[in-house]
Amino acid sequence: MSDGLEDVVAAHTVLSEVDGAAGRLVMRGHSLDELAGHTSFEEMAALMLDGFVPDLPAMKELPAALGAARQDLFETVVQKAAVPVTLGPVEMIRAMTALIPDGEDAGTVLRLLAAPAVFTAASLRLRQGLAPVAPDPALSQAADTLRMLTGKAPTKQQAAALDTYLVTVADHGLNASTFASRVVASTRAGLVSAVLAGIGALKGPLHGGAPGPVIEMLDAIGTPANARTWLESALDRGDRLMGFGHRIYRVRDPRADALKGAIRRLGADSGRLALAEAVEQAALAILRERKPNRTLETNVEFYTALLLEALGFTPDSFTCVFALGRTTGWLAHAKEQIAGGRLIRPQSVYVGPQPRQAA
Repeated sequence: MSDGLEDVVAAHTVLSEVDGAAGRLVMRGHSLDELAGHTSFEEMAALMLDGFVPDLPAMKELPAALGAARQDLFETVVQKAAVPVTLGPVEMIRAMTALIPDGEDAGTVLRLLAAPAVFTAASLRLRQGLAPVAPDPALSQAADTLRMLTGKAPTKQQAAALDTYLVTVADHGLNASTFASRVVASTRAGLVSAVLAGIGALKGPLHGGAPGPVIEMLDAIGTPANARTWLESALDRGDRLMGFGHRIYRVRDPRADALKGAIRRLGADSGRLALAEAVEQAALAILRERKPNRTLETNVEFYTALLLEALGFTPDSFTCVFALGRTTGWLAHAKEQIAGGRLIRPQSVYVGPQPRQAA
């Protein structure tokens, strides 16, 4: 037995490999360096789902098919669903996703790939008292997501930055949300059910729910000069420094550098980036001093927060955008699990009391 299934191999997969010792991420035979900044959301979806959804539109037709799916979801869900705006963004996209009919066909795959883009933008606008913006099926997924969010066409640099993020987080081994999706898929409950399981797991602060607090930390620190004092006080209180440390990586998370590069290419607020770099340097130094026997390096959440903030997303919606990228991986893993046909059913060791024996 291994608590938390540490080092337990639960699947053979062709989808991704996470080498924690070397700080290397491979997806469908391509390193993260090959993909991030060079691949669109549509291309990544086609790559991840290749061989698992035979009737999925070819790459040439996929952008238009996703655009049509976004339009359909806006008309059938956003304009008709009575989802309370008092819910948080993650709860809103979860509720809207639950209204998609379950299935395992290409149409369901397309709707699920499109859903977080439409629902995230709509939920944020509704919470601000604004009317949702209808999709433009002629745009790419990244560009249309930003357009539906702000109501105006994004720049090429902004769309490219979002594409980089969505590709970077598309898959990452058998993480908590992906494993949850595979468990549900193994029951043949349907792909919508599998994605809902992924969203539920991703919401947790120990998984995808952590990038928002990075912004709170940066705002509280304020200036580079305050970084060390603030961080030391936080550790003295027993607080966790968000954006540092990872369950798998024993070196720097390669996704952090991919996203930092995207921020630089975007030309975001240089002062904000300088603050983040100062906080990062101070945090790493303090963690090495206080925890010399543990390797705690910058993880994907740290620069996720800066990039998504620069693109206009609110901190409470960061997990929704994470889901937009990770749904690609959830669907691919779900399809891979279904192809294997094996119901996931581990054993447990009972450590409770035994019934009393009759005298």
